[in-house]
Amino acid sequence: MFADSAKIIIKSGKGGDGHVSFRREKYVPNGGPDGGDGGRGGNLIFQVDEGLNTLGDFRHRRKYAAENGEDGKKRNCHGKNGEDLIVKVPAGTIIRDAKSDKVIADMSGSNTSQIILKGGKGGLGNQHFATSTMQAPKYAQPGQPGIELEVRLELKVIADVGLVGFPNVGKSTLLSRVTNARPKIANYHFTTLNPNLGVVDLDDAGGFVIADIPGLIEGASQGVGLGHAFLKHIERTKVMIHIVDAASVEGRDPIADIYAINRELENYNQDLLKKPQVIAANKIDAIFEESESALPALKKEFESQGIPVFPISAVSGQGIKELLYHVNELLSQTDNAPVIYEQEFFPETTVFQEESYSVTYNEKDNVYVAEGPKIEKMLGYTNIDSEKGFLFFQKFLRDQGILEELEKAGISEGDTVRMYGLEFDYYK
Repeated sequence: MFADSAKIIIKSGKGGDGHVSFRREKYVPNGGPDGGDGGRGGNLIFQVDEGLNTLGDFRHRRKYAAENGEDGKKRNCHGKNGEDLIVKVPAGTIIRDAKSDKVIADMSGSNTSQIILKGGKGGLGNQHFATSTMQAPKYAQPGQPGIELEVRLELKVIADVGLVGFPNVGKSTLLSRVTNARPKIANYHFTTLNPNLGVVDLDDAGGFVIADIPGLIEGASQGVGLGHAFLKHIERTKVMIHIVDAASVEGRDPIADIYAINRELENYNQDLLKKPQVIAANKIDAIFEESESALPALKKEFESQGIPVFPISAVSGQGIKELLYHVNELLSQTDNAPVIYEQEFFPETTVFQEESYSVTYNEKDNVYVAEGPKIEKMLGYTNIDSEKGFLFFQKFLRDQGILEELEKAGISEGDTVRMYGLEFDYYK
């Protein structure tokens, strides 16, 4: 089954914790600290796989996590770095933050591999904290946590030309005739439920990729039917071919159909109407009397607007060569640069902001309260009951600007500070 969207949870690896240990060798009674550093957590990487064309694999697996870094060891041994995790996706996949719907990455064009979430840094072992006044530090730095994020994957097919039109007008038949694509074809509505891609090869004129966008209906831009699922695949195309039933086999008005589809395109994304358009008046093989033909009315209505009309028969092949060469000429006049969506969401920056802290004054208890994920994590790794541990924690508060924020809040020497159930007096 074709799948062009999926929601998954991704996570980079946590950095390994630094180690606390001391040399314990014969004849070395007072060995110094020799705790090693933790290893780096694995990165979460997205990579384009040219062999994939749907997001179907993500229906069976929901969570993807890189390996955690190994903790440091004694004798200055560095912990092993966590293995990176590579997630393979088809070209044209857009990765969005599920919460804000902002673009994290667009796996298109030259962007075939990108680190989406960086692994946490490994913590430093206690050997790094030895000073002339503190020669036996009993604490080490914890590894940085990995980043966890829910993302939405969205596949927008990469094609130069998009075939649009109401159901049963002959889009799949045309695609099968001009390319090696083999879409399912039958004489009933909505035979095509997935975008089909094919490559058009022209003698002495190169070629291009063409996509059969499933039949649109009125209200598609508001999500009626499978509107959004279909419309998003038109966004990367450079030229659009409107296919209409010039013989009005089902009694439809081809002129009204073109205007109806253009309204849906405009409602979905106004920029879509800026793309060059061509009209393929199909099923001329089914016109037996001139009075039955919609061709004169189509030409009169649209060629005055600069939109050429080509009479074709997707069944017999009549007029198709002229249509394709004209489309190829239009493509040669357009910007060849692929449509790439710029990054709007930066996971590391956002997570860092979410891990900030707050300093407030609790008037009822007459205490200053400092809270935040970083403070909570550091408290979990620090023994503040020991003098050295408390000095280390105080240095952390100073380096992070928390002491400065307390002073801005009006704290004075002797005032009480509360941090996650722990209270102590403030002194400079």
